[in-house]
Amino acid sequence: MNEKPIIGITTGDINGIGPELIIKTLSDNRMLELCTPVIFASNKLINYYRKSLTDYPFSFFSTKSLDNLNTKQANIFNCWDEEAPMQPGTLNDIGGKYAVRSLKVATQCLKDKQIDALVTAPIHKHNTQSADFPFTGHTPFLKEKFGAKDVLMLLFHNQLRVALVTEHVPIAKVAPLITKEAILSKLQLLRESLIKDFGIDKPKIAVLGLNPHAGDQGQIGNEELTIIKPVIEQSQQQGQLVFGPFSADAFFARGSFSAFDAVLAMYHDQGLIPFKTLAEGEGVNFTAGLPVIRTSPDHGTAFDIAGKGIADEHSFREAIFQSIDLLRQRETYTENTANPLRRGRIEKERGDEAVKIVEDK
Repeated sequence: MNEKPIIGITTGDINGIGPELIIKTLSDNRMLELCTPVIFASNKLINYYRKSLTDYPFSFFSTKSLDNLNTKQANIFNCWDEEAPMQPGTLNDIGGKYAVRSLKVATQCLKDKQIDALVTAPIHKHNTQSADFPFTGHTPFLKEKFGAKDVLMLLFHNQLRVALVTEHVPIAKVAPLITKEAILSKLQLLRESLIKDFGIDKPKIAVLGLNPHAGDQGQIGNEELTIIKPVIEQSQQQGQLVFGPFSADAFFARGSFSAFDAVLAMYHDQGLIPFKTLAEGEGVNFTAGLPVIRTSPDHGTAFDIAGKGIADEHSFREAIFQSIDLLRQRETYTENTANPLRRGRIEKERGDEAVKIVEDK
């Protein structure tokens, strides 16, 4: 990546903290040394929030064409011209409508390779779901948009990485979704992402149990014995470093996660409560399994503080940083594996300095 990557940024719910996070993050001109940001929104929206953030010297270049970007400024790609009534802190249909429009336009540009990666500000599931957007969040939408067989919600901060088998589903529906096929698929995606996106050649993965105390040998549920453990054993037989199932509470309380490259949790809160506690507001959400890079902050719309100028932008800034790093790492992996050498074994004959390469049959 000799040139600065073009990073697309969606506005999220226009009544949430997304616009504020964008302005705060990109008001630091040092961000422009790393990438060319493109905000998928409207001038009116950004100007509305900019007026209340006087301590942040944010300027932008307005455009309706991605062929005409200013590499020395943040760019706003105008997705709509009409006046969108803003009501910070309010959950309404208007906020969801423009959040979806921003996301759809940005995703199409990503698919058309007009931008290099995508960073998404938070949306709310209540006001975005409709006949035109029947998705529970960004992850399933992106899965369909890019025709992925499966995708993985992976959150990370420094060396802590937590992935989920199930995502935004009610607790009552979790257990039926914990199948051998589901766990195998998520493990494969996690392992491939650790290799391609994080540069870990032989990843070591911990798998959590579903039940308290990982089932206590069948005394508190049998999913560990009949589903999770057999998948782990199958993975081990294939030469993969996969271990568990571990009791989730003790696993995090004792710091056992530090001995692994990633953790596969069975459901949302099992993995994300400890993750967000340990990441302290600087975690990043990454959608693994896509042919493109998409990151987001590890939090939601935060309507309770929207419009008050107090939203913390650290996670959002980190999402942009990591989108750039992931792009570089994936490009490096692609280059390094483009023309692999034929496998062979090297034999050195005693008394002879010559090295003879004998092709494997």
